[in-house]
Amino acid sequence: MTSQAESTLRGIARRAKHRMKKGFWEECKEDVSAKIEKAREQGLNESKAGRYFKSRVSAAVAGEKEDEFYVKVKNLLLSEGEVSDAIGRLTDREYYDSLSYAEQQRYMLTLSEKYLRALERFRRENEFESNSKNA
Repeated sequence: MTSQAESTLRGIARRAKHRMKKGFWEECKEDVSAKIEKAREQGLNESKAGRYFKSRVSAAVAGEKEDEFYVKVKNLLLSEGEVSDAIGRLTDREYYDSLSYAEQQRYMLTLSEKYLRALERFRRENEFESNSKNA
């Protein structure tokens, strides 16, 4: 009598064991250490770089997918840079047009907050990713 939770737990344990056998963690440790060293050589905050690269490993192990909104923002920034009408470009027009005036204002405020968080994330990732590739 195996429940779905047990089989899921078994699958997680099996994947963790596989990572250990294949030396995944040693490779990660070496890779993160090398990237932190490169960041230090380039004058970047070593602690901040360490947290960033460790969070990337954690996200990869957890199988996290990038959120759809962030991907849109990232593509916009990579293709055109920071543009003055970013919020307008990211607005879901069909949804926006279906809202009342007050709801539209709330939607734009929420969208602006999400964009600022995504922009900050992009800058942080871009700082470490571009520096780790250049060195």
